Amino acid sequence: MSRLGALHLTKYTGAKHTATVIFFHGSGSNGADMQEWVRLMVKNFSFPHIKVVYPTAPLQPYTPAGGMMSNVWFDRADISPDAPEKIDSLARIENEVKNLIKKEHHDGIASNRIIVGGFSMGGSLAFHTAYRWDCNIAGAFVFSSFLNQNSIVYKEIKNNSGEKYPPLLQIHGDTDDLVHLEWGQTTFQQMQALGIQGEFHVMERLGHSINKRGMSLIKEWIEKRLPDV
Repeated sequence: MSRLGALHLTKYTGAKHTATVIFFHGSGSNGADMQEWVRLMVKNFSFPHIKVVYPTAPLQPYTPAGGMMSNVWFDRADISPDAPEKIDSLARIENEVKNLIKKEHHDGIASNRIIVGGFSMGGSLAFHTAYRWDCNIAGAFVFSSFLNQNSIVYKEIKNNSGEKYPPLLQIHGDTDDLVHLEWGQTTFQQMQALGIQGEFHVMERLGHSINKRGMSLIKEWIEKRLPDV
């Protein structure tokens, strides 16, 4: 049985969707909150032919919160690029994410018609999804996110140098005091060095949050990569 919480879907006007966006929330949040937050930033974050899915992370102990139960995609030793990744925790959520994608496959949506993205920890999950678990997806967007130094993402890309990877859109606030801008920049530079094509946008006077300009960039980027068919 899946450990993920309830899925929350945006409305779409088409009789049948031809593409899907999976939007992962940050640590301690849930899909409904992420959907509402996005709606407040961009009231028309919807697409006639695209379904947007906002899954909720499983409830589990979270080390940075003193081991308290929290809705998180995976556990971390610390919120720092210097901390080692908890590979066993990532492996557990891998199956859940693959099941989400399989559900879209069963509805007739191929991987190259799916985009994954997320905020903070959700963005980190999007990295693992697009560059480890399903490299055939149409793209990945991340907002205020980073990867640990020596991340398994970097290692697997390096070991599969002949693989074709999806494009990356990365956005980060310049006053983010939880996930520092330089962490995001270093992650993007590492991805570029490994051959990942993408773009990095700095949001002025933005802390650890999304904003209207950033979400509008994401919306336009999605529309370019998932046109109606």
